[in-house]
Amino acid sequence: MATVELNGAAIVDTESFHTESARAFGFPDSYPHTMDSWVDCLSYLRDEDGMSSIRLGPDETLHIVVLHSDAMRERAEDVLEEMAFCIIGINERYEDYGEKPALELELR
Repeated sequence: MATVELNGAAIVDTESFHTESARAFGFPDSYPHTMDSWVDCLSYLRDEDGMSSIRLGPDETLHIVVLHSDAMRERAEDVLEEMAFCIIGINERYEDYGEKPALELELR
């Protein structure tokens, strides 16, 4: 299983979330730092679209670990909640295409 770690201690607001996400997921330089684009980039991890440096196999899952999630929850709880909500939506999108859900979230 592929794993990506986000440093929750570095996430204090929406902008720092997107900066940390771009680093961790290998988003392109053109990534516009919006939740819509975050969802788009993580919706095609099994395709060769260049939206992330991560490529998953047909049945592979990306394990997203938020380290220091307690610090993120204290400073950017709304961002943490939105990320979790979006992961659910992304997995539903994969299922709509007849694929296995691709993302799993762990808070540490």
